[in-house]
Amino acid sequence: MYGPEDRRRADSGAAERDAADHLRGAGGGHPAPGDRGVVQLLAPFKFRGEVPGPAVTITDLAALRSLVPAQGTWQGRALLGGVEVPVVVLISAVTEPRGMLVLLRDDDTPVPAEVLTPAGALWDVVTAHMEGLRNEAVPATLAVSRAAAAARAVAISDLGDVHGAALTSLLAVLRDRDVDDSTARARAVDLAVTALVELRSRADLDRAQVEERAGDAFERLAESLRRVLRGRDVRLDLGLPGAEEGADRIVPSEITSTAAAVVRSSVHAMLDDQGGVSRVHIGWKVVGAVLRATVRDDGPGTLSCGSLDQRRVPERLGPLGGRVEVDAVPGWGATVTIEVPLGPPETPREDPLTVLGARELEVLGQLARGRRNRDIAGDLHISESTVKFHVAKILEKLGVGSRGEAAALAHEWGAAAR
Repeated sequence: MYGPEDRRRADSGAAERDAADHLRGAGGGHPAPGDRGVVQLLAPFKFRGEVPGPAVTITDLAALRSLVPAQGTWQGRALLGGVEVPVVVLISAVTEPRGMLVLLRDDDTPVPAEVLTPAGALWDVVTAHMEGLRNEAVPATLAVSRAAAAARAVAISDLGDVHGAALTSLLAVLRDRDVDDSTARARAVDLAVTALVELRSRADLDRAQVEERAGDAFERLAESLRRVLRGRDVRLDLGLPGAEEGADRIVPSEITSTAAAVVRSSVHAMLDDQGGVSRVHIGWKVVGAVLRATVRDDGPGTLSCGSLDQRRVPERLGPLGGRVEVDAVPGWGATVTIEVPLGPPETPREDPLTVLGARELEVLGQLARGRRNRDIAGDLHISESTVKFHVAKILEKLGVGSRGEAAALAHEWGAAAR
């Protein structure tokens, strides 16, 4: 059946497609407006298509952000890469900091509201999707993200040292009273000071995009947990971090996002895989070079590592060198402890289970659950001698000496949930 609601959805989808087509432009061999975009989202910013002038900087976008509203749309002319160009700006309030999309246009003709409204809705969808990826700490992207953040920080530090030294020397020479042309000296000093301030502001802006206070990250986590527990008869106790717990420590956002995602997964495991949980306590602090989070409940104490494996906790922590421990005492509740190093691993950790075949992974998953050879043979419909053969090959390929060591690797890398 195709009723009024279907027509409304179809009209909405058509409006969004029309908005995208309008912003992309059409034909004539000229650059299309949407083909020359600058995106600022969770990384400092990303380019798509042709870039005006020599380069668009973070400072350019920061200056543009001061002109636009807190959310919604804006159109006008802006200085990007040393060139004044007409732009359309979309601001999404879904994320914090708020995602900004800048579309460079070929003319100053205003874009009608019926186009901007669905375009803004599309941008909200994109930013919500990216925020979801960030919150869930998708394992495949974490190692690359951490390496990129570390390389960017080193590059900025080196660039700052070189240019800072050069500008400081320039200032010292230009302030020399032996220089006769005072007017030229004053102008040069002003230009050098401005350049030095801009250089430092770029580093500050870049750092603000990839790092955050540990205390701020905990506040975001607490708000998300309140939404999770809304409607459940479960009390949430928060161990708010203070100065002694490192609340003011600046921590890479990939670290805080991963730890927060694992905390949420632990809470879901406690509530969904156990019964009788009426209170959950969350702790969060920086200890030395490690971010440590704890999740404690007052349930029956039956939580297992398998519950976390099913929620991909080891996969999330693996690329960052993190670890998780479960301490469950029957009748007294369970405690999950998550530790994530603040610095990136010296070398990316590779999944050691990739050397195993499909059948060997099945056998390893059974081993991780404590199954005996006879039980494994029955479940997989193979002989017990074949199981022994697979177990021997698994130990050989993994370079371990016992079934317990193999089971530990299975839990660490998520094979127990496969």
